[in-house]
Amino acid sequence: MQNSLYVNLSAQIALDKRVTATANNVANMATAGFRAEETKFSTLLAQATKGAVAFVGTGDTYLSRASGQITKTDSPLDVAIQGDAWLGVGGASGPVYTRDGRLTMDATGQLRTLTGQPVLDPGGSPLLLDPQAGPPTIGRDGSIYQGTNQVGALGLYILDKKGTLSRAPGNAVTSSLPVRPVQDFTGIGIVQGYTEGSNVNPIMEMTKLITIQRAFESAATATSEAESSLQSAVKSLSPQGS
Repeated sequence: MQNSLYVNLSAQIALDKRVTATANNVANMATAGFRAEETKFSTLLAQATKGAVAFVGTGDTYLSRASGQITKTDSPLDVAIQGDAWLGVGGASGPVYTRDGRLTMDATGQLRTLTGQPVLDPGGSPLLLDPQAGPPTIGRDGSIYQGTNQVGALGLYILDKKGTLSRAPGNAVTSSLPVRPVQDFTGIGIVQGYTEGSNVNPIMEMTKLITIQRAFESAATATSEAESSLQSAVKSLSPQGS
């Protein structure tokens, strides 16, 4: 009887973690370049009793690498990435990586993200343009031209698929494994005048929220019933009059 109580409690803990991640996805479905957070669960087997009891693990979260929808803006400082690559930008403790290609140029000509982070070139250095030379032209390989002069190149980086991605400030991520600059632009490239939206699927996420909430309510009801059954059993086994 106690096993059922613990199994239901483990399910509630896992569902609470999942609803938090899903609600955050829904809140950011209009955030450019946002990566949805997914949760994967495993079953934990406990064999303290005669038969193995399956508990729900707390779940591991990970960031989805799926691409978001591309939208045309015609702004020369907006870029979208095609393929599995990321823009390098400066973070507080080193480079971080983003799919949010909404860029700006400050008064000194430095290329930055909307949150003020410097955009990096393939060597990891900040990009400096000529603020008097007009809007840049950005090629598929990230090369940046002002007029006929190449003034730099956007740093595109490959994040190892075996690495774990973690969120960083400015809608960016870091990887647990070393990254490398893109050298082969077959299947990977920059599209100027476009931006990539969030990779959150609104309909799927709202459906998940409803399903998770119903599952949580069912687990809570089962927990309450298990507690009532346990109390009834204790009363029935207690000596009368005690």
